[in-house]
Amino acid sequence: MNIQENSEHSIDFCMLDYQCSYLEDKKTRMYYRYMRNASKTLVSRLVSRGWRRFGCYFFHPICADCNGCKNLRIDAKAFTFSKSQRRVMKKNRNTLIHIRKPGMTQEHLDLYNRYHKHKSETSGWNFTPVTPQLYYENFVDGAHEFGKEVLYFKDDKLIGVDLIDMTDDGISSIYFYYDPDYAALSLGTYSLLMQIEFAKRLDLRWIYLGYWVDGCRSFAYKMNYRPLQMLDGFPPLEVEPEWKPIA
Repeated sequence: MNIQENSEHSIDFCMLDYQCSYLEDKKTRMYYRYMRNASKTLVSRLVSRGWRRFGCYFFHPICADCNGCKNLRIDAKAFTFSKSQRRVMKKNRNTLIHIRKPGMTQEHLDLYNRYHKHKSETSGWNFTPVTPQLYYENFVDGAHEFGKEVLYFKDDKLIGVDLIDMTDDGISSIYFYYDPDYAALSLGTYSLLMQIEFAKRLDLRWIYLGYWVDGCRSFAYKMNYRPLQMLDGFPPLEVEPEWKPIA
């Protein structure tokens, strides 16, 4: 892949094989490209070809014996809310929203750790408290003008953080975490519905959801947001990606 069109300097590397987080009987290997000054145009093209971003790191899997990771995107312009989704919107009518450039406060770190500790107890996630350096590298650094955080507030406290990229043709979902004490608000669903609302208002067509793996329970919810398209593989920049509608 030629990324020199924007005079970007990059470092390419990959991880050694490790246990797949999505399929118990599989190993995974991740290919990384580190870019400090990626432009919005380049990020848009990478996202539309299945790449993900954490900080200045862009990545996608290159597993030797598995092609299970597919990319999904929602057609926001054609999306209509279901009855259950409208109920979630109604539950959050008093939830306050603020959109800004990604930042890091002690409130961010405490909420992130509380969410992951809860997931370790309920879903078996490994839990190690996040350090300020790691949080900054993953969610603040590299955002430039296209990276945003959507902050959710209730009872004068931060209860959810949704990290997104605003691309040329849509919104790329990066990561969302929330306060388990407010689970009744269905904040994961609400944050995605708000992404769709933002896209509609900004005349952006797509919500890039990241990976979906058949049989992985953690990704099953993504199939509830139709119409959807799926991308198989990770085409290079000089090849137009072939997104196919899911029936």
